Amino acid sequence: MSDAPRYRFAPSPTGFFHVGGARTALYNWALTLRTGGTFVLRIEDTDESRNSPEWTQGIIDALAWLGIDSSHPQFEGPYFQSENAALHVAAAHKLFEQGNAYWCDLTADQIQARSKETGKQGYDGYSRDRGLTGGPGQVLRFRVPAGQTIVQDLVRGQVEFSNDTIEDFVLLRSNGSPMFLLANVVDDIEMKVSNVSRRGNSARCHGELLDDARVGASRGHRNRSVAAHRR
Repeated sequence: MSDAPRYRFAPSPTGFFHVGGARTALYNWALTLRTGGTFVLRIEDTDESRNSPEWTQGIIDALAWLGIDSSHPQFEGPYFQSENAALHVAAAHKLFEQGNAYWCDLTADQIQARSKETGKQGYDGYSRDRGLTGGPGQVLRFRVPAGQTIVQDLVRGQVEFSNDTIEDFVLLRSNGSPMFLLANVVDDIEMKVSNVSRRGNSARCHGELLDDARVGASRGHRNRSVAAHRR
């Protein structure tokens, strides 16, 4: 991998481009120009029911209006996450084979009912040891390990996340399609993204970091991403 940093901006084409996305894009673009790196635009279009071509074009047009022009030599993309679906699914099944993921057949209503019974918010890990092997109506969940996740953050230094605050999140939907938490990390590895600048204090970020450690190991490549969080 080249020493030049690779940043990524990865919006979803599910609505109007908003000011929060613009801020994230500008942070990444400014860092790209300052460090002599590469700005990677990746359209995260895994939600087929909400994607629309005009939203994708709107993202590209808005970036150009901000001065982030696709013709610039430090601009790369756009890439479309859906084009890597086979890689995402393969990574998910690899995690299952390694014991880092498991199948679950609980419906949303059943999860809610169990939550009321146990007093624990969200999914409680019910299917962790049931030995399901996959089938109609089943989702594949990440087996969040015990302990803590430690991140070397370029802004905040060493940041620790308690893993017991993160439920076993879904990797593959019941129709077999990958969730963005998994797809995001697989794509970062494939595209050799080295630096991630985004908002902090997000459970989704925790999930990506956990996935990064597991997927990177399973694919024989460890992404050297660091999280440059900002308030």
